[in-house]
Amino acid sequence: MAQVLEFKLPDLGEGLTEAEIVRWLVAVGDVVAIDQPVVEVETAKAMVEVPCPYGGVVTARFGEEGTELPVGAPLLTVAVGGTGAPEELAEAAPGAAPTAGGSAAESAVSSEYSGNVLVGYGTAGPAARRRRVRHENPAVAQSRVAAPAPVAAPAPVVAAPAPAPAPAPVAVAVAGHGGPVPVISPLVRKLARDRGLDLREVRGSGPEGLILRADVEFALAALERPTAGETPAPAVTAPAVTAPASVGTSAVAERIPLRGVRGAVADKLSRSRTEIPDATCWVDADATELMAARTAMNAAGGPKISLLALLARICVHALSRFPELNSTVDTTAREIVRLPAVHLGFAAQTPRGLVVPVVKDAGSRTAESLAAEFARLTEAARQSALTPADLTGGTFTLNNYGVFGVDGSTPIINHPEAAMLGVGRIIPKPWVHQGELAVRQVVQLSFTFDHRVCDGGTAGGFLRYVADCVEQPAVLLRTL
Repeated sequence: MAQVLEFKLPDLGEGLTEAEIVRWLVAVGDVVAIDQPVVEVETAKAMVEVPCPYGGVVTARFGEEGTELPVGAPLLTVAVGGTGAPEELAEAAPGAAPTAGGSAAESAVSSEYSGNVLVGYGTAGPAARRRRVRHENPAVAQSRVAAPAPVAAPAPVVAAPAPAPAPAPVAVAVAGHGGPVPVISPLVRKLARDRGLDLREVRGSGPEGLILRADVEFALAALERPTAGETPAPAVTAPAVTAPASVGTSAVAERIPLRGVRGAVADKLSRSRTEIPDATCWVDADATELMAARTAMNAAGGPKISLLALLARICVHALSRFPELNSTVDTTAREIVRLPAVHLGFAAQTPRGLVVPVVKDAGSRTAESLAAEFARLTEAARQSALTPADLTGGTFTLNNYGVFGVDGSTPIINHPEAAMLGVGRIIPKPWVHQGELAVRQVVQLSFTFDHRVCDGGTAGGFLRYVADCVEQPAVLLRTL
């Protein structure tokens, strides 16, 4: 006999407590293998796939795409240990409560459980991905054709024949009722709010009167369809936020939730501005010799060296001379913590927004190794394949905003780091070189630092050393 096990959203690590469902990779009735990814979620750190530690048949999913779930909330239930026949699932799913880890039922199906629940990391072995073999009762399939199925809500949808026909959604009640509105899904609330429907006037057809999306759509259709002999009532609309009168338009303002990557960026930057007393200094540097050195390196054969890799090599070498800047501030202990290794973050713009991948142990890498790691992390960022480990642990950030065609900026420190170097575009400019006016490749370097960890002399010394290495790359040879 099949046992129904509940798989909950696992601990995501790195202090993350919630995730948004981006895309379900399995449906109710699908057969899943042990450690097969079942759902794609977006956290404040990255977009990752969640592997299910159980092998069996999916009997229920919890949450619609776009719903945020806290760690520990149910994701899905899986019927484990049986043949997967529809009649067996019908017997197991409605009557048996989901089994938690450590129970006798779980030990009985230990061969169908891996024990691996970490998000975004490899599990016990290769798993079949997105395998969809449906074991579905014909009556359920026929009911899907006969009536529109409501969008999945946090209440479970069980792939088994119902003991009795489900009641049809009731449109609008004759009189409203007090107390809390029985609705869980934020999408249902948004649909009702956008259409001006009062959910207190809707009876739900879900368990214990839960209001489903189908109930809201049925109620809206009833309101918009006048009966015979009646004059159509004016449509009820939600209050709209409009542009100022001076604009001369009645367009509704768009509201974009601050969540996921965008929300994490907003929180981190706000915290940086609130907690860190930052200061910025900048200098123009002649990068002609650096560009010539890069050209010579790439002409010598081997993997290509990027400009970002050369700048990173200069950065980590400068940090070895000014270790105060590779640090963080422990506000609780009122201590400056100097960090032993340089983990270099770099800003990367992706379709999901700004992310900062981290090159681990950048101080021990060659320019060739740095170029390869930058390329790997940049490609992973574009494919939304970065793991939380790729986005955490940075001690210093290099921000090349010159790729956007701008010369300078005042970077915001990536909390809890202590400094950030910004690099503008490199363009031909008139420059005094060896006592004569010449056209040289000039770049502006901006340096923002936490004034708690050092004074202006240290920050200026660091920036000046970086500029000297840009202007004369041979300076690095003195200590290499």
